[in-house]
This record gives sequence, C-alpha cells and structure tokens, in this order.
Amino acid sequence: MTSSLTVQNLSVRFHLPGATVHAVSDASFEVRQGECLALVGESGCGKSVMAHALMGLLPGNATVAGSAWLRTGGAPPLDLIAAPERVLARTVRGRRIGLVPQSPAAHLTPVRTARAQLAEALRELGNPAPADELAARAGLAPEQLDRYPHQLSGGMAQRVVNAIALAGDPWLIIADEPTSGLDRPLVDATMTELRRLADDGRAVLLITHDLRAAEQVADHIAVMYASRVVSHAPAAEFFAGPRHPYAAGLLEALPSRGFTPIPGRPPELTDLPAGCAFLPRCDRSTAACSHLPEAGTEPSRVACHHPLERPLEHPLEHHVAR
Repeated sequence: MTSSLTVQNLSVRFHLPGATVHAVSDASFEVRQGECLALVGESGCGKSVMAHALMGLLPGNATVAGSAWLRTGGAPPLDLIAAPERVLARTVRGRRIGLVPQSPAAHLTPVRTARAQLAEALRELGNPAPADELAARAGLAPEQLDRYPHQLSGGMAQRVVNAIALAGDPWLIIADEPTSGLDRPLVDATMTELRRLADDGRAVLLITHDLRAAEQVADHIAVMYASRVVSHAPAAEFFAGPRHPYAAGLLEALPSRGFTPIPGRPPELTDLPAGCAFLPRCDRSTAACSHLPEAGTEPSRVACHHPLERPLEHPLEHHVAR
C-alpha cells in the first residue's frame, strides 16, 4: 500500500477573550509517497497552524475538528487529530513525521553544540547511525557539528535542523518556511535536498510563501487564503496559469512578473465573511460571491464562482516538469 497523509475538513479555532480566531477552515488535501505538496499563501493565512495541528503541537486554547489519516507501511492507519498525546509523542513525532521548523537557529539550544543536539535526537529516537553520517547527508562537514548555534551561518543552521528532522528516519517531512532568511543559492540547495527526500520514497509537505522555491520542488500546489484552501492543482498546471484569481495574483506579484501587488488586505481571521473572503480584493466578484464557493473535485480544485478559464500570458519560465 502506498503511504499517504489524507487531511479531510480540518478546522482549527483559537479561543481568545471576546474573540475566536478561525485559523484553518475545512482544509482538505493529500500528500502521497514520493511526492511534494507545497502549501502556499500570504503570511497569516493559516499554513503554519496547519503544520502544528498535524503534529499535535497547538496551545491549550485551540480546538481542532476534522481528520488527518496517516498511512505508512504496514502500520494501522492513524488519525493524527484524534490520537492521544502519548501516541503522538512515542510513535509519530520524529519517527513517522519529521518537522523542519521555521527560524532554525531559534530552535537550537544556544549552549550546546550542533553535534550534541543531533546525537541526542539520534539517541532518543533509537537510531544507531553516527551523527557525522547523518550530518553528511544533510550537507554538513564533521567540524561544523562542533560549532554552537551562534557560530553557524543561516545555511548551516538550516542543515542542522534538517539532519535532526531526519534522525528518526520519518516517512513524512513537514518543512515550515525552510527558506526564510536564506539567499538564493541556499534556497536552491534546500529545495534540492527536499526533492531528493521525496524521490527517495518519502513525502514532503512544504509550507512556504516563496513561489520560486515551490516551483523547484513541488508536484502539487495548494493555495491558502484566509484560513481556507482555495486552489489545489498539479504544479505544472498551476504555474502554467492558476484558475483562482488570488492564486493568479500571487504569481503576478513576483518580481519576474512585474511585481504587481494584490490590492487590499486579507480579512481578519476573527471576522471572516460568510462568503468568499477574497471578494473585496477581486475584480471578478459578483453577488454570487457573497456565498461560499465549493472547491470542486480532484485533481484540480478551485473554490471560486468565477475561476479564470485561460492560462496567464506569462507563466513562470523555469518550472521543472516531473
């Protein structure tokens, strides 16, 4: 059986005094063995909350609905949302799912060397492999492991957390904004490593606002806007011309496309409209948009009453066909 993660109608709410944050609303997608799914969108749309929900790392004021079925090898299917903490801690985190966190240097203990932290992860996860061996797979030289976090460049810190995420040989890698703060050569190197992991039989869920990075590695693109997945398509189809007006706007905002920003701002997640949240920013809106659109069916889905029917005139030039 092919391993997969199937997320169905996942919703996350944060309860604050006098307000409720609708962080994720009815999100559905699947990532399969050997594939990379890129979850893209503007900051604050709910992408990172999605990752934390799948790992069971949400704060106490969160409520979660829906399901996220993890199927790996011969193990029984596991709903990550319903699983108790002891199961997630002992059998999922680091073992079946590895997390590459946002801002890697901030997640490393400042008073311990990279070697000590990687060795601890290997020991706790029962992996007898030497730290040097795993570090080499992540592109680190042995002497770099003996440095403290403040002595590591951004690229080195990224490679250290990549190595730690792989310490338990997980099937699924969730990479949360792994290119933040990196220059383009390091972005390229990080994407090459994530693509290699997928090609070796793992799966990768890439959470990013960097469409150029997603273009390099993704098999499928899911676009989030104001807590909802509004578009889901094969990567080649998406970069040839997305059908959702918001997704098209993301491409038009790239420097290579003229750097044209999407007008307006996303709505507050404490005050989402009943209909399409993109309505105030969309030049295709009509009265029908006051009602929430359906997302359609796989493999291409678009939650829009008036989707674009033709490709953009200038699709990204360098998409890698898979």
